[in-house]
Amino acid sequence: MKVHEYQAKEILRKFGVAVPAGKVAFSVDEAVSAAYGIGGSIWVVKAQIHAGGRGKGGGVRVAKTLEEVRQVASQILGMKLVTHQTGPAGKIVKRLLIEQGVAIAREIYVGVTLDRATSRNVVMASTEGGVEIEKVAAESPEKILREPVERTAGFYPFQARRLAFGLGLTGEAFRNGVKFLAALYNAYDAMDCSLAEINPLVVTKDGGVLALDAKINFDDNALDRHPELAGLRDLDEEDSLEVEASKSNLNYIKLEGNVGCMVNGAGLAMGTMDIIKLAGGEPANFLDVGGGASAETVESGFKIILADPHVRAVLINIFGGIVRCDRVATGVVEAARKVKVEVPIVVRLAGTNAEIAQDILKNSGMNFLVAGSLKEAAEKVTQAIREPVGA
Repeated sequence: MKVHEYQAKEILRKFGVAVPAGKVAFSVDEAVSAAYGIGGSIWVVKAQIHAGGRGKGGGVRVAKTLEEVRQVASQILGMKLVTHQTGPAGKIVKRLLIEQGVAIAREIYVGVTLDRATSRNVVMASTEGGVEIEKVAAESPEKILREPVERTAGFYPFQARRLAFGLGLTGEAFRNGVKFLAALYNAYDAMDCSLAEINPLVVTKDGGVLALDAKINFDDNALDRHPELAGLRDLDEEDSLEVEASKSNLNYIKLEGNVGCMVNGAGLAMGTMDIIKLAGGEPANFLDVGGGASAETVESGFKIILADPHVRAVLINIFGGIVRCDRVATGVVEAARKVKVEVPIVVRLAGTNAEIAQDILKNSGMNFLVAGSLKEAAEKVTQAIREPVGA
């Protein structure tokens, strides 16, 4: 689950993480009122969308008078903001963050995430603030400092000091940097985050250390422990099909291809997408219907997959472990009749009662393409797109 920058900063502030004074605004008048309330003589008007690169897209502007705040806010609010993360479709800006101006001396990077290779959290830092960390990792990996964190021991003070020293912080900035790093990790750990990224983290001319930007993602599996976070979800910023899938407890992620995938099990789903690509196709989605794969879940899966206009064929790949394949086949037939699927459907069922399942599909009176192996299924679905059934 993602949240907006202003929401992330509100959470970080509760854990003692230093952030600039700021207020959210949903209208131009609110933006001017927020700037007046913050005070000072310079403000930053920031578009709030779930994507990076807002500044390059024109979504972050500086204003030096309240009238400029009004002008800039009226220009950004309601605009279609296109960045490298939104894609060409862009996103409509519906809210703004009005923030105090900061006298910046340096920009650095700090982030906390899970290192899946070692199954440990890792605190990362780099002197290359304001630059995409992926670019730094690719071009100058030696500039990324890492401190792995033992789960039972936590983030040690000496690790924070070592990172602050590695960033070249001295004097007051060093002390504030150590404090900032410790507070950031505490927030990440306590809130069950999957990512807490500050880019840039700025050092001010008087030695202050502030989160100029903030990106926080939460582990969806831990949201039950944080019911207060439910109200922070902005459905307008999420893919509509992904929102619909979540209502049916389906794990769905939209991709850019034309082969709709319906699979039970995340690992099998990843393998299925890989095989499709090897066969020359492009997956249109990741969809894990879970171990049960009932007629209801299959029907919901069909509706979500086919709501994507780019889907030209569907591949169903189910392993009958928890659920028998014949039950899945019956569910597929029932769901296909209700939804009225008009694209080729390739079905590969393996496991308990797989042979019975194949007979059910073949005798259904529907034009399913039944495959015995995953390789065969991938080849059939890509061929079906090139040569549609009935062509």
